[in-house]
Amino acid sequence: MVLMLITVGIWRKMEGKAPIKLSGKTVGATLLGVFGALLLGVGMCLSMVFAQMIMGIVVGIIGIVVLLMLIPLLKGLHD
Repeated sequence: MVLMLITVGIWRKMEGKAPIKLSGKTVGATLLGVFGALLLGVGMCLSMVFAQMIMGIVVGIIGIVVLLMLIPLLKGLHD
């Protein structure tokens, strides 16, 4: 993962693009996306591997809701 980040930084410098700026919103959105994907995966594992269907569905739906929260966070709410 660290090598990938270094590669992206070098590639952007070679292309003459501005470096990636890390803001609190970017870090928060990334953490929220990772958390939502993990919840969705745990829900799938609970329902398919461990035969706990109800708990897996509940955890999976919570993961989907967390991932859906990313849309207004990143795009914003427009009238």
